[in-house]
Amino acid sequence: MTPAQHGAAVAAEAAAFVATVTARDLSSPVPTCPGWTLADLTQHVGSVHRWFSELLRRRIQQPPTRREVDLRLPDHPGDLPDWLAAGAAEAAEVFAATDPDTPMWAWGVDQHARFWVRRMLFETLVHRVDAQLALGLAPDVDRVLAVDGIDEFLTNLPFASSFAPLTTQLRAPDRTIHFSCTDGDGEWLVGLHPDGFALAADPAEPGTADATVRGTASDLHLLLYGRLDQQDDAFQLLGDRDLLAHWFAHSAF
Repeated sequence: MTPAQHGAAVAAEAAAFVATVTARDLSSPVPTCPGWTLADLTQHVGSVHRWFSELLRRRIQQPPTRREVDLRLPDHPGDLPDWLAAGAAEAAEVFAATDPDTPMWAWGVDQHARFWVRRMLFETLVHRVDAQLALGLAPDVDRVLAVDGIDEFLTNLPFASSFAPLTTQLRAPDRTIHFSCTDGDGEWLVGLHPDGFALAADPAEPGTADATVRGTASDLHLLLYGRLDQQDDAFQLLGDRDLLAHWFAHSAF
């Protein structure tokens, strides 16, 4: 996917989120985000949009030391969906005014403005899924988005320890996990080593990895984010189950 496609998808996912929570009881709990209500979830997503937009405006070149941004929160929780929509519209304006190839600091691999647009997309998408699950709705993730999201997640996860500290325990004596889509192209190989882990440049040949997880792109994407369980019938697990248990216990954020 291109940065322009990422930006358009942020707008679409934000609109889907707003449509999901509008006129709903925002005090409803969100099981996939323990301790949060729909109001908390909506405020979080809207806050992320405003914070990332501010980072893009400033073209930051080093890790920010403060996270102060004028959120302009509404006085009444019932107004949060409209507030989120306004923040998404503001983010779209920032995207339009930003060259995606502009060098910027980012916590992940890609040190350009486009990193933040892509990251905002999957932050919004996964929490849209959280909102739908909280309301008993069956979420759907576009396959193209899911494949891109899996790649984004696995590429950046080795750099996420500042907010996902359990990832520092993703070590093993040179073991590999293969993630494979059953509904089209999509193969990823993660290598766990004594000094850490990383996404390999080339996926494993079938049967050569120490463990393999197979499922649709949408299901694999939600599995990696901890929104589905590896024991779900949607997945085929092959190889070292202890290695898979270790991965899933320390990788989701």
